[in-house]
Amino acid sequence: MTAGAEERLEPLGDVVGEREYGDATDQVARSFKRALAALRRMRGRETHYPGELTDAQYSLLFCLRDQSQMSLRDLADAADLSPASVTEMLEGLAVAGLVDRQRSERDRRVVLTSLTDNGRVLVEERRARFEPRLRAALDPFSEDELVVAAAVLDRLRDMFEEVAEERLLDHGV
Repeated sequence: MTAGAEERLEPLGDVVGEREYGDATDQVARSFKRALAALRRMRGRETHYPGELTDAQYSLLFCLRDQSQMSLRDLADAADLSPASVTEMLEGLAVAGLVDRQRSERDRRVVLTSLTDNGRVLVEERRARFEPRLRAALDPFSEDELVVAAAVLDRLRDMFEEVAEERLLDHGV
């Protein structure tokens, strides 16, 4: 663990690394729940700022950042949103001049979405504001520690996806 990283962790014993597996698992679960709660609070406060884009709208714009064009389905999958929600959000983003939507020349049933120049500028401004905060928050951790953290988060995501699928199957959906 890098210098400073231990300070960010809730103490679980005298020495980090010398603890029961259950304790570390419990710590990850508690920290994950607290992070999700903070994210929900942040998203819940979005309604207090009319005229600004929501986190979900920014998520769509960021998905488009590295793609020339994306179909509605691909964009919904990439942003982890329903196609219906994406359709509604894209209408507003198109009216705001942040995205452009055009029918595919190969398949006229498919509508492709891309960022406009204004949309690209907005995404880069948002990234420039957020990235220094993210880097400062994660700076105390080594590259290896961040790779492990990403793997833990991916594993949790997979577990929750499995639980959601099981619930659907349990209810015959």
